[in-house]
Amino acid sequence: MSTSRLQTALAVNPQIWGGWVVGPTILGPEEFAAAGYHYVGFDVQHGYLDDADVAMLLRRLEYVPIATVVRLPSTDPAPIGRVLDAGADAVIIAMVESAEQAAAAVAATRYAPAGVRSFGPLRASLGHDIAALEARVSVFVMIETARGLAAVDEICAVPGLTGVYVGPADLTISMGHRVADAWTHPEVRSAMVKIQAAAHAAGLVTGIHAGAGKLGKAVADLGFQMITLASESQALRRGAAEHLNEATGNATGTERGGYN
Repeated sequence: MSTSRLQTALAVNPQIWGGWVVGPTILGPEEFAAAGYHYVGFDVQHGYLDDADVAMLLRRLEYVPIATVVRLPSTDPAPIGRVLDAGADAVIIAMVESAEQAAAAVAATRYAPAGVRSFGPLRASLGHDIAALEARVSVFVMIETARGLAAVDEICAVPGLTGVYVGPADLTISMGHRVADAWTHPEVRSAMVKIQAAAHAAGLVTGIHAGAGKLGKAVADLGFQMITLASESQALRRGAAEHLNEATGNATGTERGGYN
C-alpha cells in the first residue's frame, strides 16, 4: 500500500475536511468518519495523548474509512517514527521557523540514506517495502510564528515537504495581537494569505486549523485545501448545546473558531 487515504482524498477533492482528537476517545474518530469527514488529527502537542495512545487509536481505525494525521511538538525522529510505524498517514510538526527545521521534519520520515527514520514496522498491513513505506507518508510543517512567516519561502522550498499548516493562535500571538483577534485582524489575515500563496506557488498543500464550519468555508475561499473544522470536544459541546436549546426553546449560539 503505497498511497495513503490522505493522499487519495487530496487527489480527488478540492478541499478535505478534518476533525481533531485531543483525548483517548474511541468514539470520536469513528463519529467523524460517519459524518463524512476526510481525516482525523491526533494531537500529541496540546492534547492528552501520547504516541502509545495514538498507536492504539490508529490500529482501531485500520478498517474505518478515514485518513489519519498526527501533530507532534518537534522534529524529534523517535516519536515521529513511532506514529508512522503505527500507520499514520501524515505528521504535522509544530512551530517550524526555518528551512533547516522543515528539512529535519522530512528526514525523520525517510530511511537512510535520505533520512534518519529507523526501520521498525508495527502494522503488518503496511508491508516491509522501504520505498512504499516512505511514499505513503505526508509531511506538514506548521508556520505559526512571525519567524516562520518571515522564512515561509525558504521553508516551502524544502524537498520532500507535502505542505504547510497554519496555527492561527500562535501566529496571532507571535505577531503581537490577542488570540481573540486571530480571525478578524487584517495583519493576521494578510499573513495567512501570504502563507497560502507561498505554499501554493511551491506546489504544496495548504492546511489550517479553522475550528468552526463558517471559518472553514472562509479559509476554503482563500484557497486552503486541508481544513480542520472541530475537535471532538467542540463537536460534543455544539451538539449538546443544540439538543438543550431544542428542548428548552432557547436560541442557538454563534460559532467560535478554534485556534490551534
